[in-house]
This record gives sequence, C-alpha cells and structure tokens, in this order.
Amino acid sequence: MTLIRYLFKKFIPTFLGAIFFFSIMLVLIDLLINLWTYIQCETPVSVILKIMLLYFPKSLWYGAPLAVLFAVSFTLSALYADNELTVIFASGVSLLRFTMPLLIFGAVLSVSFFWFENKLVVPAYREKVALQQSALGEERSSNNDRVVVLSDKGRAVYKADYYDDQNQRLYNLYVVLRDENMLLDMIVHADSAYWDEDRWILSNGIVYRWNGEQLQVSTGAYSVTERLTEIPDTFRNFEISVDEVNTEEAREYIRLLQRTGLPAAEARSVYYKKFAFPSIIFIVVFLSIGLSGKSRRNVLLVSLISCVSAAVLFYVTQMVTMYLAKFGYITPFAGAWTPVIIFVLISIGLVRFART
Repeated sequence: MTLIRYLFKKFIPTFLGAIFFFSIMLVLIDLLINLWTYIQCETPVSVILKIMLLYFPKSLWYGAPLAVLFAVSFTLSALYADNELTVIFASGVSLLRFTMPLLIFGAVLSVSFFWFENKLVVPAYREKVALQQSALGEERSSNNDRVVVLSDKGRAVYKADYYDDQNQRLYNLYVVLRDENMLLDMIVHADSAYWDEDRWILSNGIVYRWNGEQLQVSTGAYSVTERLTEIPDTFRNFEISVDEVNTEEAREYIRLLQRTGLPAAEARSVYYKKFAFPSIIFIVVFLSIGLSGKSRRNVLLVSLISCVSAAVLFYVTQMVTMYLAKFGYITPFAGAWTPVIIFVLISIGLVRFART
C-alpha cells in the first residue's frame, strides 16, 4: 500500500498537469485555425469564448492519451533515473506488480472516457459545431438533390431530382415497384410529390405496367400511393459523421444507410472505433511500462521518444485498418479492433522482457 501511494503521489500531479496543458493547447489550436474567419465575420468575443468552452470536453478526450503517455513515461523514467526502481526490484517486487495500479487506473480511465465521450463530449461538440456554423454563416441545409433511396426491403426504389425538406416535397420523382418475388411490377413517374400524413401524393402521376405482352400506361396514379410510404426523413441530406454522434444515434444512422441501400462499411467501422479508441489509454500505459528504462543514459528522453513513436505507430496502424475496412478488404469490426489486439500483444511482450 505504501508503494501504491508513493507511485500515485508522483503520477497524479504529472497526469493532471499534462492533461490540462494538452487540452488547452488543442483549444488554442482550434481557435487559431478559425481566428481569421471569426474576424472576417465579426464574431462577438462572447460567442468565441462559448465555442472554446464547448470544445474543451473534446480536447480533454483527445488529450487524455497524450497526458497518460507523458505521465507514466515521466514517472517511471524518473524512478529509473534515481535508481528507486532498482531498490524496489531488489526487494522482490516485480515491474508488473509495481505498475499494476497504473494498469488498473488505465483500464478504469478507458471505460470512464467511453462514457465521457458518449454522454458529454458528443453533445458539447455538436453544440459547438452548430454555434460555429451559425457564427460563420455556414448553416447546414436538409434539402437534398439527386436522391436515390431503396425502400420496403428492396421492393421500392425512389429516384428524385430534388427534395425540399421545408415543404416535404419531391421533384421529378420516379419510383420502381417490385412484387413479392422481386419482379418488376410497375414504374411510377410524377412531376412532384408531397407528403400527406402517411404517404406521398403524386402530382401529374403516370403509371407504367408490363402485363407480359405490352406496356400499359395510365394516369390514375392515386391507387398506388398506398405503397409510397417511405417517410420524408429518409430523403433528407442526412450524411453525418459518426464521430460526432453518440452510439445510439450512430446505430440509427447505420440502420438508415442499410435500409436505403447505401454503403455502410465506413460508418460501421467508425462506430466500432467508438468502443475501441478509449482502450488506447490502457494501451499507452502498457506501452509506457514496457518501454521505460530501455536505456541507462538519457533515460527520460529515450523513454519518451520510444513511447511517442509507439503511439504514432498505433495511430498509423489504426488509420490503415480503418481504410481497409472502408473499402471492404476486412470487416468493420476488424478495422476498429485489430490495432488494439496487436498493440496489447506487443505491450505484453515488452513488459515480459522489460529490464527489472
């Protein structure tokens, strides 16, 4: 217990100082990136300060792995440099046993930051983006053009030149309808269509049917509107970044992509990444333990460089696997979790052969 208190007495102040420093740096970087635009748009200082405040939870989330990396590396390297760990090892305490509280702390922090990101970071960041777009005159429209939607388990395909979200109206609409055997039943065309409670009402609708011998054309399109029940929300410009929504909203977005026949591999891989990314905090602790003390000279510098290099390698590996998942070479689950598994195994090996 005395060793645990001593370890955290050195670790906690360094960690708190590091996470505050990295978070402030990220907030200032975001401010500098948009500063000239704020000046051009004459954005009030109060709005800029609110945007910075709303971005702070996101910067905490980004800064936590860097802070843990620095704090663990600095703490263990300092103990190595002062020969304190040599005394601890000589007393029969192994490196893994001595650093187990840090590993537990990293695991708890990983779980906590998943909750933190899902419940606090996402709402604050969404409000920040909305406020920033409003301040810079970059309002996002829900109108959509060149709309193609797969509906009713593939039995209905909608194609429209334009969707007006405010009036809930589709323009130059074509609908291909198939029967239960997925054979062509009819093609419906209308100059426009508007939403009426539970169905689309066609304007100047025309129905084309094939009876097996000839094409039949009729203008009585109202009878087919009972099959045109895809809700207006589906036709909106709904493209979002899964990184910017919580897990529940991400699941709904992925279901919408799958229901409308749009590619969902990238969204699914980013969704799984939401669960995998917080584990980087635990991995960073593991890597720092395994890499610290690899050199007898310039212990602090060598340990920090080694740990930072390993962290960069992790991000690069994750970027590669996410791209592979996006283009279908591996599954979305593998794209998100493969780097975690690889680096956990590497960390176990480094700790196993660490100098004690």
